[in-house]
Amino acid sequence: MTEHTAFEANHVVGPLPWPDHSALPSAMTLPELIEDIAHRTPQAPALVAGDVRLSYSELAEKIRAFAASLADLGVGRGSRVAVLGPNISEWMIAVYGAMRLGARVDAFNTWVRAWDLEHLLAVSEAEVVVTVSSARKADILAEFAQLLPELWDAPVGGAVHSLRFPELRHLIVIGDGSAGTPVPAVAWLFNELLSTPDEWPTPACAAQADDPAFVLYTSGSTQKPKAVPLTHRALIENAYAIGLRMGIGADDRIWLGSPLFWSFGVANVAGVAITHGACLVLQEAFTPDSAADVLAAEQCSAIYLLPSMADALAAQVPEKISAIDSLRTGLTIGRPDEIQRIVSDLNIPEICNIYGSTETYGNCCVTSHSDSLEVRLTTQGPPLPGVMLRVVDLENGETLGPNTPGELQVRGRITPGYLDNDEANAAAFTSDGWFRTGDTVSIDDAGYVQFHSRHTDMIKTSGINVSPAEVETFISTHPAVAEVAVVGADHPSRGEVVVAFVVAEPGSTLDGDEIRTFCRSGMASYKAPWVVEVVLELPRTQTGKMVRKDLRTHACEAVDRAVHAAAASGSAHGH
Repeated sequence: MTEHTAFEANHVVGPLPWPDHSALPSAMTLPELIEDIAHRTPQAPALVAGDVRLSYSELAEKIRAFAASLADLGVGRGSRVAVLGPNISEWMIAVYGAMRLGARVDAFNTWVRAWDLEHLLAVSEAEVVVTVSSARKADILAEFAQLLPELWDAPVGGAVHSLRFPELRHLIVIGDGSAGTPVPAVAWLFNELLSTPDEWPTPACAAQADDPAFVLYTSGSTQKPKAVPLTHRALIENAYAIGLRMGIGADDRIWLGSPLFWSFGVANVAGVAITHGACLVLQEAFTPDSAADVLAAEQCSAIYLLPSMADALAAQVPEKISAIDSLRTGLTIGRPDEIQRIVSDLNIPEICNIYGSTETYGNCCVTSHSDSLEVRLTTQGPPLPGVMLRVVDLENGETLGPNTPGELQVRGRITPGYLDNDEANAAAFTSDGWFRTGDTVSIDDAGYVQFHSRHTDMIKTSGINVSPAEVETFISTHPAVAEVAVVGADHPSRGEVVVAFVVAEPGSTLDGDEIRTFCRSGMASYKAPWVVEVVLELPRTQTGKMVRKDLRTHACEAVDRAVHAAAASGSAHGH
């Protein structure tokens, strides 16, 4: 590490200086940055997504064309455009095309069911929605049809009129709907909007550096995902800093198999690629074999791995991955044994460990690719340049010194605050502007963070945050459920899994598999419980407070039984 980290007298770590500030991009909005690279190195590879291969000049051209069509539909600075799709080229074009006009992009996830989608549309107040017709065999348009049936009765070429979502004006569909619900006549087809008349002017870039670029949605302790705005300037600065820690340059080819629509995607890997002029290689659907094939064919040099992905690669295709000589660096998060496995079994010697959250632009701490393996195994690195950290004793509010566990709080490059959510903002931010992470860490004398535990109820399964309250709210809509409690339980490959305890209504009978099926049919599949236990009552104190500690103990025992049973039978429970 060329950066020097140390505790200040007030026990605050950071902000660190930029190691090479002159190389920080001059463009401070994402569409302008893409244009700059297209001007400097027009033929440099920008994007590989399936059969689509785009140079930076080709990507910029498509972004300009889509922006012109959006402008014709009335999109401009301050507009709200939602994009729902997997890791495909159209997603990138739609996002940066909208941003070119100064619009804010709300990234929706592709696991949505009508239950989730209703909340996202209401909170985002999206005026335009760009969506795939289907994703991973899921009929996405069918979910829209549940909420907006009037769209399928509207005439061709008109604007959308919805009483439920009055701000919504246009629906743009990627795909033809041939595999499921047909595209409504009122919708625009994405590919048609890429072909603009020659006489249409190219819209100037209207975005400003401190405008919100993305709104991402994150689960936590609340019943519904919170909307997290992230600005252009901070996205660029943070991603550039992450790339420096990884050792990324313009010749690198960076692979992503987890979704773009989370901060690990758009606030991290996509930003790293763009700020360093590298090539982003997208995998739409992850399987170990297909990932190994793409990584080898594209000679990728950097890889972004969720722990579950790393485990699957190491278990099923270690020889294929370790034989890819180009693979050098990447990002992951996990236990020391998981990171050691990436180095030893997958032969990715410079893999970096990280700490962060959506609210901190994906990562606020990253180890350097040049740090010793021991450092990368046992710490999540020092703060990125421009980020400050402190560790606080939650009982007395005192800021703690080195090597003393407490709650990590972050300041500097953090979200401006949850969108239209005063209650969540009051809980998450201190009066002097620090973000409360809800995680217990210690920071060593050199300023490196060591993660200990979470002291919130949030569940992290395969790297994805799940709110117990949200799952409880959904399960409680089942007519036979009287009470429900949801907790996380340790799992050998997923980190944690969701476990639900349900009490039946008097006179009703319940079955755990029935509740699992109910959840999978009505909400995003990753939120569905891995195990459902039907119980006579939930443990409570004399004052009626739920004893979640007891539930977690029982949940871990239930998951342990399920894992052993699945191993004995050769099944893949919960997949």
